[in-house]
Parts: sequence; C-alpha cells; structure tokens
Amino acid sequence: MSKESTETEEQLTFDDLAVVMGTYNEAEAIEHVLTDIEEVTDGRAEIVCVDGSDDETPEVAREHGATVIEQEPQGYGVAVREAILTPDREVIVTTDCDDTYPMEALPRFLELVNEGYDVVSGDRLHYGAEAMPAFNRFGNHMFALLASSLMGERVHDTTTGMRAYRRDVVQDITWTENTGLSAELLIRPAMRGYRVIETPIRYAERKGETKLDPLEGGAAIGKSIVKVCLEERVKRLF
Repeated sequence: MSKESTETEEQLTFDDLAVVMGTYNEAEAIEHVLTDIEEVTDGRAEIVCVDGSDDETPEVAREHGATVIEQEPQGYGVAVREAILTPDREVIVTTDCDDTYPMEALPRFLELVNEGYDVVSGDRLHYGAEAMPAFNRFGNHMFALLASSLMGERVHDTTTGMRAYRRDVVQDITWTENTGLSAELLIRPAMRGYRVIETPIRYAERKGETKLDPLEGGAAIGKSIVKVCLEERVKRLF
C-alpha cells in the first residue's frame, strides 16, 4: 500500500490544515484535545466539530475557536462525513474527541502528505495499543486481516480514527457507511489507487465513556468492510 511517492511542488503548512471530529457528550475530554491541537499547530489549524451533544461540549469547542456544526445524533459516520466535507483547507485530519489520539503526530502526518501521499493513516496497533480493551484490540486485528484478504494488500489498522487526507480525496469519493466509515475511509482510497501510507501512533486510554457497543458495532464494521471491498472490486471490472 505504501507506494513510492514524490514530493509536492509546494509544501503545505499548518495554515493548510483542518482537524475535524464528530462530538457527542465529550465535555470531559474535548478541551484537552482542542488545547493539544492549538499548541501543536500554533493555533493555525482550522478545527471543525459536528456535534449532537446535550452537555456543554459545543460550548467548550466554541471557546477554543472551533467551528461547531450542530446535528441531530445519527451515528459516527454521519457526523464524521459532514465534518470532513466542511473545511476548504488542503489537508483534512480526522480525530476522535476522547483524547485517545496523539495530536503531537500532526507534524508527521503533514510531512508525509508533503512527501506525496494522499492518505496518511495512524496505525494504533503497531505499538500494541495496550490502553485499548483487549476485546476491541482483538477485533481490530481481525478487521485488518479481513480487509487485507479482500483488498489484496496488507493493511494494519482499518478502524483508526486519526487520518490525514488531501481534500480532493474526500471530495471525489462518495462515502456510504455509518458505523463502518473509518474502514471505508481507508479502503476506498487504497483500492482506487490513491497513495496511502500507514504510520505508527500511540493510543491512550479514553476519557469518558464509550458510546459504541462492541458486539453490535463490530458486526456493523465487519459488514461494511465486506460491502465496500466487494463494491470496489466490482468497479475494477467495469
């Protein structure tokens, strides 16, 4: 999947970066996330939150300069899809609002985009992801193996929430999945020949309670992986 890349003519900076996320009752963690983004990017990155909370999450986000788009809760994918399609910056980074992802990795993500990659995907499992519940960790390994077998190329973390995308990638593809959107956001670009690379990231223990049932959510993700891979294989035939 890590195809040889060439450097872009014009180097992108934090002024070209947007960090986006779906938020739902994450008041306990979101201030930490937004503060980290501000510090790492010197306050130059745009921040977009698509929010369905009934707590003070949107107020905290606005206090930190984020653009908040209010949306009735409809699931992870609906919120994140809206978030990635909103900014007009050249590079869009998705993250979660529970403080599990390392915002200090943003410079590395931007560096890889400047090296010519279209999608930079954070691999949480590379370092073991010990902060992740064991059942979830096992499931994520299985998702990666399933996707790899159907795609015909090795991927290591299909469901990570931290990725960087060139804007034309997210605008040119029609996204269809909800719970399985994270996997779709990796699989479709990779199978369509975009330059995709995975890079190791640390994964921290989440702040606040998870909103996703591991069994129900896992089944939905597995179905999405199969559906998206088969759709992309059919597209190759025509």
